[in-house]
Formats: sequence, structure tokens, C-alpha cells
Amino acid sequence: MSEIRIATLGVGNCANSLVQGTYYYKGLKVKKGEIVPGLMHPDLGGYKVGDIKTVVAFDVDERKIGKDLSEAIWAKPNCTAKFCDVPKTGVKVLMGPVMDGVSEHLKYYVKVSNAKPIDDVDAVAKILKDAKVDVVVNNLPTASEKATWFYLEAALKAGCGIVNGIPVLVANNKEFAARAEKAKVPVVGDDYKSQLGGTVLDRDLLRMCVQRGIKITKSYQLNYGGNTDFWNLTDWQRGKTKHASKKRGVDAVMPYEAPFSVNVSQLEVLDDDKICRIEIWGENFGGTPISLEAKLRVVDSCNSGGVIVDGIRCCKLALDRGIGGVLESASAYLSKSAPVQYGSEDEARQAMDEFIAGKRNK
Repeated sequence: MSEIRIATLGVGNCANSLVQGTYYYKGLKVKKGEIVPGLMHPDLGGYKVGDIKTVVAFDVDERKIGKDLSEAIWAKPNCTAKFCDVPKTGVKVLMGPVMDGVSEHLKYYVKVSNAKPIDDVDAVAKILKDAKVDVVVNNLPTASEKATWFYLEAALKAGCGIVNGIPVLVANNKEFAARAEKAKVPVVGDDYKSQLGGTVLDRDLLRMCVQRGIKITKSYQLNYGGNTDFWNLTDWQRGKTKHASKKRGVDAVMPYEAPFSVNVSQLEVLDDDKICRIEIWGENFGGTPISLEAKLRVVDSCNSGGVIVDGIRCCKLALDRGIGGVLESASAYLSKSAPVQYGSEDEARQAMDEFIAGKRNK
């Protein structure tokens, strides 16, 4: 199969893990049915993770602009785990428009460059076209609403597939989805589910309780980590979209309403580690009380890696097939705020696998 050429919007920890992963899994030979650590689909429609190649990168931090991507992914405030050496790529990080991508709150970590930004949609679209970009991956900070729409207009003009990793409602925007379908631009979104994260774990625990006859009375989810995303989310105005996205993901499996709270905090010493705590209270046989507690610890950006590479490859498959618009099955399995939600991860996975096999259009 041919390579999949991508552009990353933002060169933070998620972009770092993605770039490392494309080299870590490069040349991987996979036998049918073989389990490969970290990959849900070692082979996805004939495409391997090593087929993904980052050819364009945008950021706004002075420590990254103009640097080779192999250097920029390690510039502060990035703080994720190293699991693979990345050689020189020849890709220089470009200065994008700041817009609402960096709030005053986020400037505690991000040092905005004085370089002249590329702030014209047509200019960005030309860059994407000239680099023959297949898929644009949105790794901007949460709540970068204006910046997201700026770049995605350029992606639409350039005919690039879109993987929206943040809780700006792109796939959920019916007008944009219709335009993407007409332009034959596939879209996966919105807001990455981690490969095994709080939302996936919470959904399965709640679904198990409901199936086993437990009446859920209330639950909560606490998430804390040390990276800049967690700092960004502690600003309520920036974090409210993430809270809403997590709640949408959890509500989708609940057949009735029960109080649910979600909170995100930053503990800088954790760097890119994330800890999620979940507690569920309910009523058991005879109305007797029951409660369940769970704790999950992961490297946050690496936990999104297996999801991002599947989203990219699904977009490429859709491009190959001339399919545009929201890829509903892939979005449901890979995103928290997918427009179409399934009752279980098994159903969503089956639907996505049917899309990969060409048994369903989207």
C-alpha cells in the first residue's frame, strides 16, 4: 500500500507519540490474527502504522517553530515518554495563527513565537496540497474553536481527510459534515477516546452494572495528570467542552438518568502520566447498597496513539473509496463525542470493522 501523508495541527505530546509510533512500528510484519502490543488494528485495510508519514506540522511555540519535527517533538513544554528514536525528518515546524489556541492561562507554559504566522486559509490549503497531505490531524489545545475551524476550512479546500482529536464539535456540525460529504472529505471525530481511558472504562463498568440489575444512583470520574492539557482544562472556560464530551460518552450507555460528575486537575509532577479514578454507587438485591471503585494509570498521549493511527487509516481508506462526510462507525469507536453512539464498545468495534472490510459505506 502507499504511504499516508499527514499534517499535524499542534506539535504537543500527542503529536510526539504519533511520530514516535510511526517509526516504532515501521517495517512490522504481522501474521493474520497476531496480537501486537498497543495496536487495535496492526493491519487496517492493508495499511500499517509504519505507512503513516508526517509531512506538515504547525505550532505557535517559539521553541518549536523552524525546528525539524524530530527536535520539536521534544521541546518544552512536551513531557511524554520516549520509546523510539526519531531521525531527522526534513519537516520544519511552521508558525500557524494563534487565534484562540493559546489563552492567557495557557501562556504559563506556552511561549508564543514572534514569527510571522501563516494566517490565510488559502495559503494553508496550498501548503497541504503541495505536500500531498492525505489526512489532517487536529491536536490543538482543547477549546481552540476559531483555530480549529481555520485549519479545517483549509483541509476542506485541499481535499484532506480530517481526524478531530479535540472536543470542538466538527463531526457533530451538520453543515460542515454535509460540505465534507459533498467534497468527498472523510471526517473522524470528535475528541479522541483513549485506547484504554476513563471514558471507555467508565462506559463498560456502567453497562455491566445495568446488565447485572444494579440500579445506579450516582457516579463520578476524576482525571489528573501533569501535562499542559491538564493545565488547560483547569480553566473552566477552556475545560467545559471536555467535561461535556466525557459526559456525552458516559450518558450514551445509560438507559436512565443518574447524577454524574467529572473533574480534571493538574499535578505537574506527573508529567505525561494520567490517573483516572471512578466510583459508582448503586442499589443491589433488596435495595441494599453497592459501590465500585476503579483506578487507571497510563501515559496520557501514548494512550491516544493507537486511536489516532486507526482514525488516520480509516480516513485514508475512505479517500481511496471516494467516500466523504462523517465516518460514523469509526467515529463511534474512536471518539468520545461521535455523532452516532452505540450501546457498547463491541457494537462500535463491529461497525468499524465492517467499514474497514467494505461491508458498510461509513
